[in-house]
Amino acid sequence: MSDHEDHTGHEHRSATATDETLKRHEHHGTHEAHGEHRAHDKHAGHDPEAFRRKFRLSLILTVPIVVTSEMIMDWFGYTLAFPGIALVGPVLGSVVFLYGGWPFLAGAVNELKDRAPGMMMLIATAITVAYTASLATSFGLLDLDFWWELAALVTIMLLGHWQEMKAIGQAQGALAALAALLPDDAERIGGDGRTESVPASELAVGDLVLVRPGARVPADGEITDGEAELDESMITGESRPVPRRTGDRVVAGTVATDSSIRVEIGAVGEDTALAGIQRLVEQAQSSRGRAQVLADRFAAMLFYIALASAAVTFTVWSLIGDLTGGVVRTVTVLVIACPHALGLAIPLVIAISTAISAKSGILVKDRFAIERMRTVDAVLFDKTGTLTKGEHTVAGVAGAEGVDSDEVLHLAAAVESDSEHPLARAIVHHHDHAHRGGASATDFRSRTGKGVEATVDGRRYAVGGPALLRELEVTAPDELREDIDQWSGRGATVLYLIDTESEPRVLGAVALEDEIRPEAKQAVADLRAQGIEKIAMITGDARAVAEAVAADLGFTQGRDEVFAEVLPADKDQAVADLQARGLTVAMVGDGVNDAPALARADVGIAIGAGTDVAIESAGVVLASSDPRGVTGVIRLSKASYRKMVQNLAWAAGYNIVAIPLAAGVLAWAGFTLSPAVGAILMSASTIVVALNAQLLRRVAIAPE
Repeated sequence: MSDHEDHTGHEHRSATATDETLKRHEHHGTHEAHGEHRAHDKHAGHDPEAFRRKFRLSLILTVPIVVTSEMIMDWFGYTLAFPGIALVGPVLGSVVFLYGGWPFLAGAVNELKDRAPGMMMLIATAITVAYTASLATSFGLLDLDFWWELAALVTIMLLGHWQEMKAIGQAQGALAALAALLPDDAERIGGDGRTESVPASELAVGDLVLVRPGARVPADGEITDGEAELDESMITGESRPVPRRTGDRVVAGTVATDSSIRVEIGAVGEDTALAGIQRLVEQAQSSRGRAQVLADRFAAMLFYIALASAAVTFTVWSLIGDLTGGVVRTVTVLVIACPHALGLAIPLVIAISTAISAKSGILVKDRFAIERMRTVDAVLFDKTGTLTKGEHTVAGVAGAEGVDSDEVLHLAAAVESDSEHPLARAIVHHHDHAHRGGASATDFRSRTGKGVEATVDGRRYAVGGPALLRELEVTAPDELREDIDQWSGRGATVLYLIDTESEPRVLGAVALEDEIRPEAKQAVADLRAQGIEKIAMITGDARAVAEAVAADLGFTQGRDEVFAEVLPADKDQAVADLQARGLTVAMVGDGVNDAPALARADVGIAIGAGTDVAIESAGVVLASSDPRGVTGVIRLSKASYRKMVQNLAWAAGYNIVAIPLAAGVLAWAGFTLSPAVGAILMSASTIVVALNAQLLRRVAIAPE
């Protein structure tokens, strides 16, 4: 806002109450919703904890199956013999198949119903064929013992799914975090003027409530008595407290920072502004397309290839008169086609990338955020709390004729020393840091909505904005006009030091601005170096403030973009507009007002020091609050994608070579791929994929 009167009411309680009600919520149903992005997860219907339990038990049961396998004993040259050893494979293998393999079997059934075969169908086919063949062998009907391969396959697949779901779980707590901004109780004023504490949910339109300093407004309404400065940053993005007086409307969730006010409730429940933001978040989240992982596409193709190969194998070998050989090779094809390596190709990369990113202060929450980030060509930053600290700092001091700037700063800091207003704290902090000593005053008094006054060294001084000048009927001297106009042009808040001992006289002025993060300019430069097409900034602040910040950050006129004086719905729409231009958008923000835009963006990136809502609405969280982390996310995205493609290529390449060999295409030359050799190749393929994924740890993603 350009009118500085709107920002200079002074004697404030600390606004830290804003943060006190932002509580963490349990994310009920987080993993049940895991399947929103991948069909097999949806059909399996299990959370990471369920997969962890199944994996651990399957691993415990797999060990004795492997150790007692005749094939393994032959390979390593040892012998085990004890009563019932022949039952270890069938008994424990059946448990692994039915217990550990159940998610895949259930997922396959649902994929079949959806007519969309993929990874689950492929895994289910392999373990079912392996189980049936092994069971038939145990009854002497075949000579195909796959018990250890079956157990190892189920265990490896459970490990892959557990790691994937644990590492990348879509958070579902945004709406609950929004609700946390509303107070649980309100002080309702009765007809006799007495107040009573009632649940906020019981308030009705027309009720009169008392909002004390530091408390939140319980519902939308209008001030009927009193005036106070309200912290509306969580709703509007405005970085400075906004003065509200009788007749002004106030919004649920905002904080009265300095004085008590009485509010007549005008909207409750679904009709409040905060509820509107909730709906925007919900709509934006539900409008996301369900992207499909590359592995699913490979698995779908591989499923059809495996079935076709098995059918051709059985037909050909039957026609040449070797029915037994046809059965053996058909089973071998179906078992070998199961993607040990393919099942781990993506989950391992995701698990490792999220682990190394976490060490660098980057938490990846959305399973597709890493993959999408490499395609981003527009980054939209929220200003307050993201590119700036959301805290004011002294940007300039000027003295009238005969008064130097140091004296102005010293006297202003002394007058403000007992005030808790954020602007006052900024002046005092700047003085103490510059002069290594505190300033003090006596007879402190607040002029609500206008400023403060106190006695310093026997003289009476006041500090305030334009409203105080009007009340005292004084004007700033001409020698200060150039500095004041320059500060005002940047959207800075200007406070005046006034000597009120006899005839009021302006001694000087102090300019305060929202402090730009020292890393922000480098973040913009790094993104430019990464080839990002457009860098944009969006804020609820006045355009003058926004343009000044953009200039300081090095925005390129005509290429980059600034959205100013926007409401929450405008932020959401700004993302949609950028997307409509064909841009892939990453939104970076930290406030409640950013939540809809974070959810709407192709990639939502939350500053970790921000609110629960922003964090829960985003796919990536920068825990360090360093905007340079956005570039790290891009580097990680590109490196992770390369590893995914490499792993998929290797895993698919193994199947392309192994399936024909298992089918016996080189049998005429005396070369056939036995189940034992196939098992070795499967293990080798899995090891290669795992080692390649580990190379991702070499990627440097931390800000330099």
